[in-house]
Amino acid sequence: MIVDLPNTTVSKVSKEIVQMRQRGGVVTLGRVLTLVIITKGGYEEEAIAAANLASREHPCRIIVLADAVDSTDTHLDAQIRVGGDAGASEVIVLRGFGELATQSESLVSALLLPDAPIVAWWPHGVPDDAHSSPIGQIAVRRITDSANEPDPREALAHMSQTYTAGDTDLAWTRLTNWRIQLAAVFDQLDEDPVTALTVEGATDSPSTLLLAGWLHGALPVPITVVEDPAGTGIRRVLLERSSGNVELIRPGTVEATLTQPGQPNQRIALPRRTVQDCLAEELRRLDPDEVFGEVVTTGLRKLLADMESKPVTEVDH
Repeated sequence: MIVDLPNTTVSKVSKEIVQMRQRGGVVTLGRVLTLVIITKGGYEEEAIAAANLASREHPCRIIVLADAVDSTDTHLDAQIRVGGDAGASEVIVLRGFGELATQSESLVSALLLPDAPIVAWWPHGVPDDAHSSPIGQIAVRRITDSANEPDPREALAHMSQTYTAGDTDLAWTRLTNWRIQLAAVFDQLDEDPVTALTVEGATDSPSTLLLAGWLHGALPVPITVVEDPAGTGIRRVLLERSSGNVELIRPGTVEATLTQPGQPNQRIALPRRTVQDCLAEELRRLDPDEVFGEVVTTGLRKLLADMESKPVTEVDH
């Protein structure tokens, strides 16, 4: 069910939700959190679709603040979606005009679920400082996606300077399966040390830099970051050792091959993760991701500084 409320107020939107529940028995209780999506005009449906799928695992109220249009006429258009049009959630889309064209806590405060945590998500347009933004100040978790920025590396570099506990980025969440596989490899290695590292991925993949930053902070060895304008996402991780190299390579977007000395090659399912998979993972935890915080403020910061100071891609500890 979809109800349009043109030229309305937040109070009227709240009352309409209650009336919809009374008329049709729409369940608005049992929500575990409020997800506030701050997105650009034209990208609303993409973000709502991902949130609806994630909500099947985490029932929530979704409030979408669409990138509003400047106008001399100040008014608010709203849309409410429930039932089959909203997954396991209820979706409230707000489009402000004129003085309501900027995101504001006051625009959503009356629609927040009582006594439920708030998660903010910017699928497009990383804010200058997520924690200090109007919505970020009331959220326990703040999710961005540097992969959708014009300059993903610059977005990560800025994030490393403004990071506050509770911030996270979907470029990091896309690394979960890579980090699981590499952690399993490290657990199986004998005492022969890793002497050098190579991480290879697409030029526009911030996940490549975050993975390199994670490894750069964990292992005191030289690391080479290879950025290829062709392809998508992370392609290869190479661990150099005197007894034989270990390589995890994904030439496409689905399957990877793990090569280790003295063992047959292993084919591993390592598909690129969807936005809804990453969002669902982030909604499973409402406490700060301490590992991400350490990587983005320490490992990544040092990696980027070393890459800037050297004319080639090799950076050393």
